[in-house]
Amino acid sequence: MMPTRLMPDAAVPDSPTAASGRQLVLVVGVGRSGTSLASGILGQLGLHIPQPEVSADETNPRGFGEPLWVVDFHTRLLEQRYISVNDARPHALEITGRDAPVAEAQLREWLTEQFGVAEALVVKDPRTIWFLPLWIRVAEQLGATTSFVTMLRHPAEIVTSARKYYGTRLSSAARAGAWIHLILHTEQATRGARRAFVRYEDLLADWESEVRRIGAQIGSPLLAEVDRTQHPAVEGFVDPTLHRNRVGWESLEVPARVRDMADDVWEQLQVLAQAGGDTEAVWPVLDARHEAYLEMYAEAEALAQSSVLAARRREAAVAAAKLPPSLRVRIARRIPRQYRQQIRRALGAGRDG
Repeated sequence: MMPTRLMPDAAVPDSPTAASGRQLVLVVGVGRSGTSLASGILGQLGLHIPQPEVSADETNPRGFGEPLWVVDFHTRLLEQRYISVNDARPHALEITGRDAPVAEAQLREWLTEQFGVAEALVVKDPRTIWFLPLWIRVAEQLGATTSFVTMLRHPAEIVTSARKYYGTRLSSAARAGAWIHLILHTEQATRGARRAFVRYEDLLADWESEVRRIGAQIGSPLLAEVDRTQHPAVEGFVDPTLHRNRVGWESLEVPARVRDMADDVWEQLQVLAQAGGDTEAVWPVLDARHEAYLEMYAEAEALAQSSVLAARRREAAVAAAKLPPSLRVRIARRIPRQYRQQIRRALGAGRDG
């Protein structure tokens, strides 16, 4: 099922100050795609990054440029729904897209406080992808104009960087699949909104030109008229050597079908990062790629059913082994005899598992 776009064309105001003067810029993209770089630049150019921020560490020594409250908020919502930030399952987006009145009230209260500090905010967290409808809805309730800056980086570089800094618990194939799904979802969901797509390498190579383009596309004079000579701190912040992982798929265990699909999606996205390239003519092409991913995932999921059932049997066996023998007997005796054989078959005791 294809995601519904969040903002129809008619909902886009003529200027970012058409309502209350409040402007919310969401920097989005899959983790390790350069979202921290973009948020950091916009923050130094005058947009307010809500405080406190997540502290810099060895995975991002120049800082994340993301509000701590937002990270905690998104992390809590994902954990409650048993979803990971790089979840490749199409169904996961349906779960996070459901109405959550408590979360909506919490976000509205927090955003209200932040607009009391500044009228132009920049908020970045890779987890935002999962809750775009929530952010749009709350911003509209507060009379704020929402725009998007989506970072693009080759998926092989993203997967390599993620494995280096976050470990190998998630396979390279799963990360590549998540990139395909989530970046296409982000593109679809933000159609009709003020938005700009930015290649990571372009932002590193000439941040002034890219920021000017961003400003023109999201309707921000502050960014559209930026002069790099007036911002020496940004010059020091943007370090081209940050582009360390200039790699391909050679060292990654990714099936050829997934790799080829990721490369194809990457090529199709390039036009969006060009001036005047984000037009409706591109949308059907990207929609077709997303449908292809959904079909591929459904096939893989159906084929892997035996693995899923085996994992469930192991979990059930481990859980049962932790119960005292006497308790296991008492539980078994409470189950009607005619149902015990069905339960054993469901847990894998039958020939067909």
